[in-house]
Amino acid sequence: MNNPGRVLLIRPSALGDVCRSVPVLVGLRRLYPSARIDWLVQDSFAEAVSEHPALRSASGGGVIPFARKRLGQLHVPTVWGELVSFVRGLRSARYDLVVDAQGLLRSALFTRATRAPVRVGFVNAQEGGAFAYNIKVHAERSLHAVERMMRLLEPLATRAGVGAGAEAGVGAGVGVGVGAFDMSLYVPTAARAWAEARPELRGRYVVLAPSSRWASKRWPAGSHARVAAGLLAGGMCERVVLVGGRGEEDQCGPLLEVAGSDARIVDLMGKTSVGQLMAVLERGALLLGSDSAAVHMAVGLKRPLVALYGPTDAARVGPFGRLGDVLQHVEPGEALDHKRDEPGATQMARISVDEVLRACRGRL
Repeated sequence: MNNPGRVLLIRPSALGDVCRSVPVLVGLRRLYPSARIDWLVQDSFAEAVSEHPALRSASGGGVIPFARKRLGQLHVPTVWGELVSFVRGLRSARYDLVVDAQGLLRSALFTRATRAPVRVGFVNAQEGGAFAYNIKVHAERSLHAVERMMRLLEPLATRAGVGAGAEAGVGAGVGVGVGAFDMSLYVPTAARAWAEARPELRGRYVVLAPSSRWASKRWPAGSHARVAAGLLAGGMCERVVLVGGRGEEDQCGPLLEVAGSDARIVDLMGKTSVGQLMAVLERGALLLGSDSAAVHMAVGLKRPLVALYGPTDAARVGPFGRLGDVLQHVEPGEALDHKRDEPGATQMARISVDEVLRACRGRL
């Protein structure tokens, strides 16, 4: 289909993956400048992309919020009706083209439910999701996640007659470099106003994102506390602002203890929306973060960054185009398995406080 009128991008979660899926949206807009483009995204992550100009265009478009927590409660009788209504809404939108950048069973089911005449996804989608697509794209799992998703646009660029995909800035296998992948994120206006009104977010501050869902990805909380003290004592910043998800405060005991006695350490752990987190990062002089969504946000907001990585392959899932900002010490032959505490905890512990402070100073 060379000129679809209505296009749907499916990438519901996780937050970091949503942030690094933005180049797919930009590529779709470049391919189809007059189309209405929607993005199906988990409702709690919608602010990450809601202000993107590729969605908020003259031809319309916007986010389609998926209430995952609610619609995932299938043991609740009323939820079935809500889920059916959601799926009917996808079908009634009459999309001409759907691109599934998630590649899981749930996203594949949504793709199939649209009944769009053109449905694009990975031939090696997980959980058997490839059944939903009539254009199946091979993309090696060894590719960086961003490059892998951009492969989904290659057959569309060919159909649209875009020479080698270059004018559209799409495709990892068509000779387009990192510079063609537009990672830019846009902070919601209300969130920016919220940040501007907070006195503790004025002046020079470092954002510290110490937490992670996975224990194997966490740098010791005591080390974070020592770095925060070192940043302040060394005059590298006026304040350190702590950010993280709700329920992750228990991971940061020593750091929060220091924050309780030092007004220069601002505790925003679990106290920001996605949009507000973006605004905090946008105003910050630097993000120091573990392998988490904040790292990918910092890339999209073009902020200085120091990323602490352990049992994950930074070449595939690290900050795209910013691998020089990653600190990681993995010995030859060691496994990269973030779902197990070891050897991840050992790998993270190899990162020293002194090298983190040196890296921060170099970027500040």
